[in-house]
Amino acid sequence: MATQDDPPTSITELPLNVFELPEWLVEPAVRSCRLFNTALDFIFYDVPTLRSALTGRDAAMDAQGKKLPSRIIDFDALSDPEGSLLLIDATTAPYVHKYESVKKFLESPYQETRDVDIATITGVGSSALGSAALAWNISVALEKPVLAIVPGYGVADVVLQGLGGWFAFGLHDFLGSKTLIQAELATTVPKAARIGRKLAASTPQEPTARGAPIFRYGSGSSDVLHALLQYRVAPFRLLVGHSKGALQINNAIQSLPAERTQGLRVVTLGCPMAENVAGVEYHQYLGLFDALGQLNAWGHWPDHWPPTWHSTNPVLPPAMAAGEMASASVRDAIVGKPGAARHKIRRDRRRRSPR
Repeated sequence: MATQDDPPTSITELPLNVFELPEWLVEPAVRSCRLFNTALDFIFYDVPTLRSALTGRDAAMDAQGKKLPSRIIDFDALSDPEGSLLLIDATTAPYVHKYESVKKFLESPYQETRDVDIATITGVGSSALGSAALAWNISVALEKPVLAIVPGYGVADVVLQGLGGWFAFGLHDFLGSKTLIQAELATTVPKAARIGRKLAASTPQEPTARGAPIFRYGSGSSDVLHALLQYRVAPFRLLVGHSKGALQINNAIQSLPAERTQGLRVVTLGCPMAENVAGVEYHQYLGLFDALGQLNAWGHWPDHWPPTWHSTNPVLPPAMAAGEMASASVRDAIVGKPGAARHKIRRDRRRRSPR
């Protein structure tokens, strides 16, 4: 039986502030880790093409007094731990729009935010550089605007990478490690837990603990994508995920109403997932030489085994051609294979081992 001498049980009454580290000490460390991951973006994404394309368009935008497209890949942007939404259109000026709030994107009066029907998510710890590079490739290939979800990078990501998150992202996704770590951080060190989580916190009805967001669908990127899929008036038609980004897409679409996933196409690059959401058409690619993707596949069989490894950067062959693979999914939809025949083709492919 509780008495007046019992210790407080409300989490807000516990003396947890003693564990809080000053933000000025934590944020530079997180930025340094983010910058390290940015260097890895040069390996896994077509950064040379992106940099050349954006800098080549800077002069025209500068002459018109508009923001330079290359601003999204300057040093401050690459080390920034906060996530963002990059609306990229390789065919139409000003080529790049940046949104730092899901709520503002959903409420935007601009037509381009309602017209975009393609979204992408990149892999572990990727910065604006890798996110923009993948989206640019797909925008060029499809000649359409693409929304790149730039993952936020916080203390939970640093901890997760220390636990082998780069190589065992499939295992940590299965265990829900990032959700558990973020919840623990939010409870004990909420100021530190808020670093890198502004985009996730801007989603409608995002749960919090002591003011820090707690993930509902496994990660901040999954929460953002789920909110966009649920609350946008115009639904997305194509989602492309590379590496861990594919798992984040899978987490985001699991609990959506059937009408929000009907007719949706999902393309996974380097990390196949379970095809268990009704109404979704899957196109899954796993490279024959992709040891990292195969390690995290967890028995899920792809539709295609291209002779590639985990990278989408053509400078480091044999790389996955992200734009061509996304285009192939659109061509299949235009051809309009009967649903039963399409599923039979997939089952037959899964029975065959790669050669």
